[in-house]
Amino acid sequence: MTDSTSTQRTHRYLRIAIGGTVVVILVAMLFAVPTVGWLASISDYFYTPARNAFVGALIAASLALLALSGRGAERTILDAAALFAPLIALVPTVVRSGSIPGVDVECGTCVPLAFRPDVANGVATYLVILAGVLMLAIWLSIAGQVQGARFSIILGASVLVVVLIAGLALPDLFLDWTHFLATILFFGLIAADAILNAFWRTTSQTPLRWLRIVYIVIAVVLVVDIVVLIAATIATWDADGQSVPWILVGEAVALLAFLAFWWLQTWQRWNETDPASLVPMPGRLPPLRQTSPH
Repeated sequence: MTDSTSTQRTHRYLRIAIGGTVVVILVAMLFAVPTVGWLASISDYFYTPARNAFVGALIAASLALLALSGRGAERTILDAAALFAPLIALVPTVVRSGSIPGVDVECGTCVPLAFRPDVANGVATYLVILAGVLMLAIWLSIAGQVQGARFSIILGASVLVVVLIAGLALPDLFLDWTHFLATILFFGLIAADAILNAFWRTTSQTPLRWLRIVYIVIAVVLVVDIVVLIAATIATWDADGQSVPWILVGEAVALLAFLAFWWLQTWQRWNETDPASLVPMPGRLPPLRQTSPH
């Protein structure tokens, strides 16, 4: 057995850490339950003592996703996920009056007024840092130090412009919908990454057949769950209460599906010698069902 390389160890630690952020969010939520009870969604725990762990985990996940984005289509997918994760963290979900113990909601279903200065500060910081990252990426691309980042740069610039304009011109709409849309887009991107890994080559070794099938199942679960989350959010937007916290259940399913995909992929790529420098091997993987020659 040979010693692992520094690049390999970094790759492993970052991948483990991303899966660990899901554990952090769930554990922080569970520790808050004795204080505030079971809320309508995991996102509602932003307004509880779980807030710091919730925000910190998502910011950490964003940085690790950016570091692990790789190349090709998977690079674009993971870079996009890294863009949306901080928005999930910094712009909280809307809540109704009386839905969070100890939180006053003066505006119907909305982000409470007391939290809006924090949101403004966080989003402004996000935009400044994003602008700096984009300028650095452009400079490194021109210098030839980074290749294949064109789509990620365009996407990052687009997100910056949309968030800036929406935040300034439509602040109420921005607060009402940013968390929800960023969450849906994030999990949609993870579903797309699972499909990509099931049918296209993203590593030097072809994944085992059962692993590719599991990736497809995870993608289907995420897509169905996203549809359920959208429907539940619309149906319960102004509802006073519900017998089953469908949004909380849907978010938990999405987080666990993401965790399963990420740690399976970590296991698959554990022994890659130099994951960030593999020679790309484009093209579809062999079909899952082999046909007999005639």
